[in-house]
Amino acid sequence: MSHHSYVKGENQIIIEGSCPGNRYAQKLNENDSPQGIQFTAILDLQVSEARGLVRVSEDSKLRVEGSDWAVLLLVSSSSFDGPFTKPIDSKKNPTSDSLGVLKSIGNLSYVDLYSHHLDDYQSLFHRVSLQLSKSSKNVSGNASLTRKEHMPFKSDISLKGSEDDTVSTAERVKAFQTDEDPSLVELLFQYGRYLLISCSRPGTQVANLQGIWNKDLTPPWDGAQHLNINLQMNYWPSLSCNLKECQEPLFEYISSLSISGSKTAKVNYEAKGWVAHQVSDLWAKTSPDAGQALWALWPMGGAWLCTHLWEHYTYTMDKDFLRDKAYPLLEGCTSFLLDWLIEGPGGYLETNPSTSPEHMFIAPDGKPASVSYSSTMDMSIIKEVFSAIVSAAKILGRNEDELIQKVLEALPRLLPTKIARDGSIMEWAQDFQDPEVHHRHVSHLFGLFPGHTITVEKTPDLCKAAGNTLYKRGEDGPGWSTMWKAALWARLHRSEHAYRMVKHLFVLVDPENEGNYEGGLYSNLFTAHPPFQIDANFGFPAAIAEMLVQSTAEDLYLLPALPRDKWVNGCVKGLKARGKLTVNICWKEGDLREVGLWSNEQNSLKRLHYRGTTVKANLSPGRVYTFNRTLKCIKKQPLPSAASC
Repeated sequence: MSHHSYVKGENQIIIEGSCPGNRYAQKLNENDSPQGIQFTAILDLQVSEARGLVRVSEDSKLRVEGSDWAVLLLVSSSSFDGPFTKPIDSKKNPTSDSLGVLKSIGNLSYVDLYSHHLDDYQSLFHRVSLQLSKSSKNVSGNASLTRKEHMPFKSDISLKGSEDDTVSTAERVKAFQTDEDPSLVELLFQYGRYLLISCSRPGTQVANLQGIWNKDLTPPWDGAQHLNINLQMNYWPSLSCNLKECQEPLFEYISSLSISGSKTAKVNYEAKGWVAHQVSDLWAKTSPDAGQALWALWPMGGAWLCTHLWEHYTYTMDKDFLRDKAYPLLEGCTSFLLDWLIEGPGGYLETNPSTSPEHMFIAPDGKPASVSYSSTMDMSIIKEVFSAIVSAAKILGRNEDELIQKVLEALPRLLPTKIARDGSIMEWAQDFQDPEVHHRHVSHLFGLFPGHTITVEKTPDLCKAAGNTLYKRGEDGPGWSTMWKAALWARLHRSEHAYRMVKHLFVLVDPENEGNYEGGLYSNLFTAHPPFQIDANFGFPAAIAEMLVQSTAEDLYLLPALPRDKWVNGCVKGLKARGKLTVNICWKEGDLREVGLWSNEQNSLKRLHYRGTTVKANLSPGRVYTFNRTLKCIKKQPLPSAASC
């Protein structure tokens, strides 16, 4: 990487640079022409015109004299012009772009800038509040919505620290294994939402392995987008935790993958539609990566991402999005999957070759292997995509399309999920011996979470086997694995085990000796793989939300995995459920106290569930419904316009 800096005028430092054209080159040689991405950053220093003075020192540094305040403006830009424009062909000028942005904000005061930041950030962040306590103190309020609230729950936001404000965050993390401070759970929950707000907004790049917080020129795993759990987990909290706007970069990225993925499908497999494998990058790479089949040969990355498109619709009920964005991408993905499936023994449709991400098995000849046919994860993802496109077609009036007819014929022929001899979910089509029972991936449980083909109500035998699988896998693993297991236990309504995984994350990792750890938190609350990956920071709020609220289009489950002896009293407000519902729940002494529900549009909710009690529900749009601990509606009131989020 080559760069230089200089002072412009009396108050600006400009740095300009170029990345090497080769991703593996650390810097440009003296005679190399820059073929990589160009970049610029400008630091603008503002002081009081009446009293302040900025001087340029002999070593090209800015020096402030005679002022009691200064405002630093930092603007940066690059020549990146999308995944399909080579850096050398980009017409973007990062220096002029940065100067243009700086000019647009240069006349704004500190108060103006700060106010803009608060309005922009708090409009998202303050949608959700969470209060947890071992006792009745520090938790108050009810689940209804009053007209006095300018924005939902703004006054209820609490990111309180410990009672002793002199205790560092690191000490609080270290103490969690003994004190189990619920306020630290609140903090990490809201921290995850904050990080997603900060790194994935309309117009930005999709969140990668380290978000925007990578500090290395060559980060671990290239800081790339990995499609076999990590990228997906980054966006798990976006819907349930009321941050749907933060998904826009993901959807734009999927669109880019579909373009390059159509070439990969045709060239690699002579198949229609589009495909993406495990390792991608900023350039929307979709082909198998160079490396072992164990992790490189996995053509289900794009299909998993497509389930996010359908989930977005189920939460938002945005029919325009479904028609214009989601359905075309689902069509292309489905076309590939239909071509990819082959008829196997017994007339089942199967995938071959097939891997279970990053995990091996013992083949019948006693040797380690990784490639087989019809891994459980393959089949689970295909079932999810096929079910989604059938439902989408029905909504859009396209259920007579030829593609949908093919899907309807294929669905009952997909290889079913099987239970192994030891009572766990089979990871492969055959009951192979597992050489690493505590492996970090739990791919064969995709159907339980984030999928929906394994449920407590409809598939109790598979749920029992899923629990056995989690017992078999154990609790240890990287941060993202810990949070996936927490969400899986929550889907099983097993509160004690879900909480054990939450607690398991609170281990302080020493970055100087991180090789001694697996999972855990750094002192700044970033989650560790180790090394640092951001995905578990996003998995954490998603898992907590899953412990408190679960939903289908017609059913809402309240406190399904609440650890009643750990969070004895609490209140959560502003979580989202499928069907465009907003949910408030307060509980006391481990038992439901009050529920508030509303939607500003027609919803499909039919039933409320709590601890074995089920009642019918019929919510009219534009009204707030309050239910008591027996799920009896005790109040209805008009929805304030400020609460439309």
